[in-house]
Amino acid sequence: MNYIQVKKSIEQGKLSPVYFTYGTQAFIMEELNQSILKKLHESQQQEPNNIAYRLQDTPIEQIIEEAETVSFFGGRKLVIIRDFYAVTSQKVESRLEHNFDVLERYMQNPLSETIVVIQAPYEKLDERKKLTKLLKKEAQIVEANPLDEQSLHSWIDEQMKERQVKISTEVKNTLIERIGTNLLMLASEVEKLCLYVGEGGEIATEHVETLVARTLEQDIFALIDFAITKQTDRALVIYHDLLRQKEEPLKILALLTRQFRIYYQLKELHQRGYSQKEMASQLKLHPYVVKLTVQKLHHFNKGKLYQLIELAADTDYAIKTGKMEKVFAVELLILKLGIEQHRD
Repeated sequence: MNYIQVKKSIEQGKLSPVYFTYGTQAFIMEELNQSILKKLHESQQQEPNNIAYRLQDTPIEQIIEEAETVSFFGGRKLVIIRDFYAVTSQKVESRLEHNFDVLERYMQNPLSETIVVIQAPYEKLDERKKLTKLLKKEAQIVEANPLDEQSLHSWIDEQMKERQVKISTEVKNTLIERIGTNLLMLASEVEKLCLYVGEGGEIATEHVETLVARTLEQDIFALIDFAITKQTDRALVIYHDLLRQKEEPLKILALLTRQFRIYYQLKELHQRGYSQKEMASQLKLHPYVVKLTVQKLHHFNKGKLYQLIELAADTDYAIKTGKMEKVFAVELLILKLGIEQHRD
């Protein structure tokens, strides 16, 4: 099951004795813990015991001993094992020697009063390791990786349902386009929007546009979009807003250059017949980012994109050699974007 399905299962009271969660999205891991604690609290009408350990600091034998110990005050408890590096190939400095046979034995007969959550906040696991295979076979797996578009929509729907607030698919798209796919940022903005409209209210596009600030990456995306569609005035408004926010012109230039390269790479892959999923995997981009970018590819041809990359490189050189002042140099680049893109 994916994260959304696991979360729904927990809300229905179907708790597994051992969860194994891995990936780079710390927010998903923490939300999983909170969902379990909330359900335990509801089911036993008392604050559940919550104990967290780091594998680097505590022997696994001690952690399992805690998991096997019935709470003195009764009720179920949650035991969290953080930074479970034993399922990766990376080296971690620690003087501890763990006997993971203890964990293997526990998983064959877990205590019903305890829920164990094992967290491996790493991009890759060592699939060759016996422990990795054991956890993937015996535990409830939760991938803490960026959600795809469908899962993002489902996650937002769940947040709205909890707060009794309505939101349309169109407005959800606007929200994601404005701040990206980072769940921590989405959670913060969803909370703010729900508080604004209140219980029973409905979030509209104007609420998102008024209350939700774009991320820097989204501003760059919008800036390029305005420039290449001959809306240079709006592109410059974004640029000067970024300067007022103390963003460094060289950083803005670097992000513009990166976006030009992404357009160029996606154009190449698109022409070769790659699917959007394959493009995302090849370039290590979020599928939703690829989807938004591909929608703009018709504005470009490869030759013009290559010229834009060269133009950005020339701007960088002019700044770093002192030939041009940086604020003016980037502004001039923005002015040239529309001209170069539409020049025959």
